[in-house]
Amino acid sequence: MCRWFAYVSADEECLLEDVLIDPAHSLAKQVHEHYLPKLLSHNPNELTTEHEIASRNRLFNVDGFGMVWYTPSREDFGEGEGQRPALYKTAQPPLHDTNFRSICANTATKACFAHIRAATATPIVAVNNHPFVFGRHTFMHNGVVESFIKISRDVCKLMDDDCYANVMGSTDSEHFAALYMTFLTKGKGKASWEKQYPTTEMRDALWKTTEAVVKLQKAIVGEKCEANSLNVATTDGCSLVAMRFRNHKVEQPPSLYWSTTAGVTMNRKYPDHADGRENPKAHKSPEEHGSHVIIASEPSTYKKNEWNLIEKNNVMMVDAKGKVEIEEIRSPAELAVLNSSAKGAL
Repeated sequence: MCRWFAYVSADEECLLEDVLIDPAHSLAKQVHEHYLPKLLSHNPNELTTEHEIASRNRLFNVDGFGMVWYTPSREDFGEGEGQRPALYKTAQPPLHDTNFRSICANTATKACFAHIRAATATPIVAVNNHPFVFGRHTFMHNGVVESFIKISRDVCKLMDDDCYANVMGSTDSEHFAALYMTFLTKGKGKASWEKQYPTTEMRDALWKTTEAVVKLQKAIVGEKCEANSLNVATTDGCSLVAMRFRNHKVEQPPSLYWSTTAGVTMNRKYPDHADGRENPKAHKSPEEHGSHVIIASEPSTYKKNEWNLIEKNNVMMVDAKGKVEIEEIRSPAELAVLNSSAKGAL
C-alpha cells in the first residue's frame, strides 16, 4: 500500500524540508522503511499478526511521489480568497528528485498533503500519483477499491461532467476523489470547487462515496468482491477530514496516525528534533508554536507517545480553527451484506 502525510494549521507554517525530508522516518524515506507503533489486530489484546501488517503496510513504495502545499499567492495578486493548492508530481522516488528537494528546502506552508505510491494495476506515470486537486480541494488515498475495473464505468456515470473531465489518470483513487467532489458540491460543477464546506459535509460526502462504491460492487460483482481499504484524506487548505476504513469484520485497514504536537518536534525553530538529536537552530519556545494537526500513515518522530492510532472505521475532522473530532463510522445494513459469505467482510 501507499503512504501519506498531511499537515494543517491555522497559524503555524511548517518548512516542507522539516516534515517531509529531514526526519529519519520522514515520508520520503518510507519507500522501504516502516514504523508502526500501537497497530492492533481485531483482537485488542493481541498484536497484529506479522502477515496482516505486511499485507497492507509493507510493500515497497517506489512508484512515484506527489505533494500539494497551500499558498496565498493568487490572493496576493487579487485572484480569489484564501490559500490555493500548488501541485508537484514525479514518477520516481522522492529522494532521487533534486526538484523535490529544492522545493522543500525553500517552501513553508500552513497546509500540505504528500503521498508516495505503491502501484497496483495502473501505469507508473506522474498523472496517476496522488494528491488529486479539484479547485481549492485536495484528495489522497491509501488502499484499494476492489474490483474497480468492473465498476469503473458505473462510477463515472455518477459523476457530474466537470468532475469527470478533471480525472486525468486511471486510478481507482482519482475516480473515488471525483465522485467525492460530485457529492460534496451536489454536482454543481467547477465553480463550486472554489467554495469551502463544513467538515460535517465533507464527512458526509466521503461516506456517501463509500456507500455508492460498495453498492455498485454488490450489484455488479456480488459476494465474490473482496473488502475495500479506504484510508483517505481531503482538505480545502483550512479544514481537513480523514477516514480509516475497511469493510471487513476482522481485518485492519492500513495504518493511520495523528498528532497535535509532532509539528513542534519537527520544526527547526523549536527545541528538540524528530530524531531526538540536538537542534542548534532552535530560537523559540514550544509554547510559541501554533496549534496544528498531522495525520500520517506512519509517525515521523522518535516520540511514540505523541502519536495516536486512528481506530478502524473512524473518521477524523479538523475544522479551520484546529478543533479535532473523531467519530466511529456506523456501517449501514446495505454495506453489511457485501461479501457476507467470504472472508468475514462486513
